[in-house]
Amino acid sequence: MPAFQANLLNQKIYAPYKIAALVDAVAAQGIAPEVVMDGLGLDREALADPATLVCIKQYIDACTNVIEAGANLSTPFETAARLHLTAYGMYGYALLTSPTIRDYFNFGVKYHPLATPTLHMTWRESEESAIFAFKEAYSYITNINTRNFLIQQQMGQNVIHIRDAVGPSLTPTKALLAYSDAGTRDIHEKYLGCECHFDQETSEIHYPKEILDQSPLLGNQLSIKLLQETCNQLLGQTKMSSGITGEVYQVLMMSPNSFPSMEAVADLLCITTRTLRRKLDAEMTSYREILDDARCTLATEYLLATKMSTDDIAARLGFSDSANFRRAFKRWTGKSPHQFRKSG
Repeated sequence: MPAFQANLLNQKIYAPYKIAALVDAVAAQGIAPEVVMDGLGLDREALADPATLVCIKQYIDACTNVIEAGANLSTPFETAARLHLTAYGMYGYALLTSPTIRDYFNFGVKYHPLATPTLHMTWRESEESAIFAFKEAYSYITNINTRNFLIQQQMGQNVIHIRDAVGPSLTPTKALLAYSDAGTRDIHEKYLGCECHFDQETSEIHYPKEILDQSPLLGNQLSIKLLQETCNQLLGQTKMSSGITGEVYQVLMMSPNSFPSMEAVADLLCITTRTLRRKLDAEMTSYREILDDARCTLATEYLLATKMSTDDIAARLGFSDSANFRRAFKRWTGKSPHQFRKSG
């Protein structure tokens, strides 16, 4: 996962739209908002206040609350059905205006930290399919029912969002679930619209590969560039708000032409190198991962916003030669610098 994502758990930087959707989903079941928000430090007034910000942990705890209150097994999918792309602000509108579904997939994964992420999400291509995979992101979640709830909701959202972009007729070819059936097969297949396979090694949802070159209904090359710039700014703010990881990221971004060593960063933060390493370990990241993240962010900005050559970008980011930079960039993004600049 991105170096900063593991520490987003307690950062109050998200609008409470997911908690609001959960409250609405269980209201018809007789579960009161106060039950959903028990222990969250929120009430109905705060939930309706546009200035309210919440963290991922609060949403996870709300999910646990409704499970313990006896919510229907279809609740994660019913919650997902209330979370259309328009609920996600700039991130959602950017997805809707992606030029192709391949762009949509790339954008969705890169900027997922803007969407109150409860799971780590990736995608890949096989010979026949475009595949989204979902993995746990937070060791905080020890309740197996909560873990499964979040996977079900995320997969439901995935289907809803892609249908928002290309129309209601699109259906996955299959879904793989890394947990047992437990009598919910019919519910899964009703909401996901495909055959579901349980007790698998990973949780994935497969789409026909030919959709990758399809254009979303609102695809617009100019709009996506403008929205991507805004999302880049929001993503940077998210990274910089995330604990010691964010502090290190800020230091590196303030010195893009000559990144300080880990020892120098520790000195700037007035702690020892050993303490910095221990704190980063606690946030499930490392100096090297944060440096890669900063370099990747700057490299993409240079490629899209300037006419700098690959050699110049490599030198500015501290690579010994352009070949090493090209290899690193391919590892970060799956594309060569030339391919990335051309696609942008």
